[in-house]
Amino acid sequence: MEYVIETAPLEILQCDCLIVGVYQDLKLSDTASIANQMTNGLISKFLDRGDITGKIGETVLINAIPDGLIERILVVGLGEDTPLSGKKYRKALLAAISSLKKTTIKSIICSLGECEVIAADQQWKTRQIIEVFNDAVYQFTAYKSNKEIDNKIEKVTITAPKADSIIAQLGLLQGLAIAEGINLTKLLGDLPGNICTPTYLAEQALQLGKQYPSLDISILDEADMEKLGMGALLSVSRGSRQPAKMITLDYQGGDKLSKPIILIGKGLTFDAGGISLKQAPGMDEMKYDMCGGAAVMGTLLAAVQMKLPLNIIGLIPSSENMPDGDANKPGDILTSMSGKTIEVLNTDAEGRLLLCDTLTYAERFNPDVVIDLATLTGACLVALGRVPSGLLGNCDVLCNDLLAASETSSDSLWRLPLWEEYQEQLKSNFADLANIGGKDAGTITAACFLSQFAEKFNWAHLDIAGTAWRTGPTKGATGRPVPLLIQYLINRAHG
Repeated sequence: MEYVIETAPLEILQCDCLIVGVYQDLKLSDTASIANQMTNGLISKFLDRGDITGKIGETVLINAIPDGLIERILVVGLGEDTPLSGKKYRKALLAAISSLKKTTIKSIICSLGECEVIAADQQWKTRQIIEVFNDAVYQFTAYKSNKEIDNKIEKVTITAPKADSIIAQLGLLQGLAIAEGINLTKLLGDLPGNICTPTYLAEQALQLGKQYPSLDISILDEADMEKLGMGALLSVSRGSRQPAKMITLDYQGGDKLSKPIILIGKGLTFDAGGISLKQAPGMDEMKYDMCGGAAVMGTLLAAVQMKLPLNIIGLIPSSENMPDGDANKPGDILTSMSGKTIEVLNTDAEGRLLLCDTLTYAERFNPDVVIDLATLTGACLVALGRVPSGLLGNCDVLCNDLLAASETSSDSLWRLPLWEEYQEQLKSNFADLANIGGKDAGTITAACFLSQFAEKFNWAHLDIAGTAWRTGPTKGATGRPVPLLIQYLINRAHG
């Protein structure tokens, strides 16, 4: 879809559908009031007969507008007549686009940027319109014979006061970059495991490098990783016919002397569990075990498009975890790149084996901070559901910065403790540490494991097992936590 900013008065604008708001006390938004006057009180008539009460997320489509340049009006409920929270604003936006995306409408004017939102300006509101609308109309059709999509909308015009046109335009540019990063993340996540292999992921990164000269791409193959001593990472790929890859995306947009921000994304393109085989129901969703790596790629794409004045390095360790005669076995002892030995008690706890060697590898870049993101533990889904991602780390400043970014981006986080007592659960009789810590506090002990390889830098871990994809009838990748990471990077760039 094409997005544009418009500051001209409503009376001269033309579209298939105008989106306006109404509050629960039936007070009309400013644009709704103008549209009501232009249509001789047509909106008021719909309100008077009770077609909409103004409850947040309610919608009613007025299909026939006589004698005007605007053919339809969608009225969206905004709740109580008070400034909206960011999440309620996004809920109203989602309700609007959801009610229009399966119609024949091709052009939209969205006036909801005029809504008052707590601690938000026109830039933020514009960005959210693009993010929410783009997310709602995304469809995966790559392997369908009928590639026709439900959405017919071609153009979205976002209204803004002339005084706010500059910041609205900035919000437009940010929103387009973030939406493209999310789309890439979702597409890679939704691809099947027989297509999206570690080699395929590496090829997509190389393609990005060709498209954006400011993005330098390098790929380590298994021989390179063998020389570096990445015994933990390589142990995971032993059971697969697909060779592992270590993908590096290097964006140097800041001062040459500035330390880089490193993003590490787990890129396990399919996880059968290895010898500790997963149960069959839902195993198809294990193609989403590379969503951390996909999100790193999507975040770098958005950062490059926004030309953020930062040095950012993305590291994506990619492999499959399959059962085979040469696969990891429970009881095996591995030697990681750091030199620490690891007893494998469960081969399905493989993500941390990819990440621990990548954390050690990150040391060579002398990072300012390191953030890893991974669909790491089912325990996180049990603890937090599908609303927030889990956050753990060894640096309060970094964790607080990420929490602040999560509030702004409406991409929620919840911090869990990383106390020394939990490290006791990782003790092994035969190696330096075990790769699991028992049935209790699984998300925390997984982060405790990683923390032992992140002692030389400020580090945070995002467990996105509950947020990287949706299941059920709406199954598909979400693109999270790209909005969170980009907001963190924007804050860093302008802080």
